[in-house]
Amino acid sequence: MPSAPHSRTVSRLQPFGSTIFAEMTALATEHDAINLGQGFPDTDGPASMLEAARQAIADGLNQYPPGPGMPVLRHAIAADRLARYGIVHDPEREVLVTVGATEAISAAILGLVEPGAEVVLVEPYYDSYAAAVALAGATWRSVPMAQDGDRFVLDLDALHAAITPKTRMLVVNSPHNPTGTVLTSAELSAVAELACERDLLVLSDEVYEHLVFDGRTHTPMASLPGMYERTVTVSSAAKTFSVTGWKTGWACGPAELVDAVRTAKQFMSFVAGGPFQPAVAHALEHEQAWVVDMRNSLQRKRDLLADALSGAGFGVYSGGGTYFLCAEIPGTGPHNDIEFCRTLPERAGVAAVPISVFTDHPEQWNHMVRFAFCKRDEVLVEAAERLGRLGVSG
Repeated sequence: MPSAPHSRTVSRLQPFGSTIFAEMTALATEHDAINLGQGFPDTDGPASMLEAARQAIADGLNQYPPGPGMPVLRHAIAADRLARYGIVHDPEREVLVTVGATEAISAAILGLVEPGAEVVLVEPYYDSYAAAVALAGATWRSVPMAQDGDRFVLDLDALHAAITPKTRMLVVNSPHNPTGTVLTSAELSAVAELACERDLLVLSDEVYEHLVFDGRTHTPMASLPGMYERTVTVSSAAKTFSVTGWKTGWACGPAELVDAVRTAKQFMSFVAGGPFQPAVAHALEHEQAWVVDMRNSLQRKRDLLADALSGAGFGVYSGGGTYFLCAEIPGTGPHNDIEFCRTLPERAGVAAVPISVFTDHPEQWNHMVRFAFCKRDEVLVEAAERLGRLGVSG
């Protein structure tokens, strides 16, 4: 018999060969389940933005745009950050358009972290962070978030303990995927003080910056004392304007840091999609009211799903932002998060993702799953009914 195929993937990338999202999506399809596993909306963004993209195609903007991004978008990003946060960016040298936030994250780590250096991640973490560190030939150390009642908090003592002489960068994500946590001003200030004290770079993933609920406000890491000169801020149009398929993101920061990101990015994709860039610029300038309405709608959707999960016996953690709610699995059914999620599509007709796959210490997180609520109301109502039957039937 022929031997099993031997992986030719380099060793540093072998742990990242497949994702949980593909498995859960396949199970959702097999069992005709509602897929609340992947974080993408099932409705489109503002109509004027979509029309602007169509017009850009019709106007012939279909060839390579400038490498750093079209000036119209870079200027719109800089103007938006000035208007909302009071942060001044030179759009010519301090704003870089990327193929989504994921490319910006990878390019920042590749461009700013030497092989053998260390990057500190807060777990659970977005799965591309560790892969990007591995691509750079660096290593990561993870710091777990702590559970505090029905929310998560940053373990500041553990964060301090994770810093070594080899640490080059901290990766901070608020609002946080996958837990939905919005870090408090005190937590962010403590991170800033540590970064300044230890002379660390900070990669601040702020893709959910507009999606904060319950009267909270988003605080950019770069706005804190001493942080502008050491922070690369990443965001995108995907979550702000419900266009995850457009892959239009950006990195902002001081010119010397953005230049390092650009140096890596130009050999990854060279440029981002042309026709989408003037459309996103239009949305940043003219569709802020749409964003507010979308945020209010998402808060209501979060509450609908939270009530359904509580009724089905889940222990629900308060989601301060993003698309996601985390919940402890109920006493009935499998007690391991991966097995629970593998059986949930058949048992309840709903798909979720296990939190432990986003961590380096799965044994600390294997009682928790993540649900996405960025779906149409009728989809969430049906999911709530199905989850309710799970609570009755066990």
